Amino acid sequence: MSEPTASRLPPLFVVFNRASGRGDRDEVGPAVEAACRAAGRNCELHPVETPGSLPDIAREAVRRARETGGVVVAAGGDGTINCVAQAVLGSGCAFGVLPRGTFNYFARTHGIPADLDGALRVLLSARPVPVQVGQINDRVFIVNASLGLYPQSLEDREVWKQRFGRSRFVAVGAVLATILRGHRALGLTIELHGQPRQVRTPTVFVGNNALQMEQVGLPEAQAIDRGALAGVMLKPVGRWGLLKLLARGAMGRLRDADQVVNFAFNRMTVKARRFGARRVKVATDGEVLWMRLPVRFEVAPHPLMLIRPEGLAEERRQAQASLAAAEPDR
Repeated sequence: MSEPTASRLPPLFVVFNRASGRGDRDEVGPAVEAACRAAGRNCELHPVETPGSLPDIAREAVRRARETGGVVVAAGGDGTINCVAQAVLGSGCAFGVLPRGTFNYFARTHGIPADLDGALRVLLSARPVPVQVGQINDRVFIVNASLGLYPQSLEDREVWKQRFGRSRFVAVGAVLATILRGHRALGLTIELHGQPRQVRTPTVFVGNNALQMEQVGLPEAQAIDRGALAGVMLKPVGRWGLLKLLARGAMGRLRDADQVVNFAFNRMTVKARRFGARRVKVATDGEVLWMRLPVRFEVAPHPLMLIRPEGLAEERRQAQASLAAAEPDR
């Protein structure tokens, strides 16, 4: 089967957040135009100057891509990618990523280079592959979604970013400040596999990113690769207990912690035990918002068609098998 000619290749509709992590406000547009020009590929730029305009701009890029059979591309951090993915999911459009954030978990787990030139090479040469995304009450998350302590730490992190700038050290410092300030456990009813269970926990964390789970040492990374979501809950612990868990996570040893409950699932519903509670603060890929109860976490019924290198799932399975073989018996 012959390769498509340059003139028949789908155009790119690039949504780029000029406020994302690296301070390279004016780099993305010229780099995309130059790479597309060299490849004989058409592109259309959709810059985002203010965070509030991102959803509308993403929807417009999807509309233009559907008219022309094009590819929608998100350039930014995981929050930007999340918002564009929300518009793309179910549209029939292919999806590309140019990672420009601080952590870039989504791009890294799918083998997309962090440098702009490398990411552009993948975007212009690879083919779309179906990848799993999660949903919380029909809102997309590509990396994680949570409620409780984690959303509060993200709000604190934004305050710290305003004062000290964007960096991993600032993010860690904000988490420490949140823990030391104290946080009340949530009283929840969890419906999982058709069975309700009452729990008290500082946080409910749901992961859709195998790399993030691997980094903190949780075994559910393999479940994500098999099409499930990874659930994590903490048993009620004090401040020092939370600090110890944070240290274990930094060393990739959370699986050793008795205070951590982890499980794989495809659908889970969370309700409040307290009568009259109607809303809860949640976080999706670093963005914090209020959501009506109950909240439902589930694997999205349709995948994103992501342009990424092929063969990554098998490589990850082999790497996980090697890590498991290297671990001492417990």
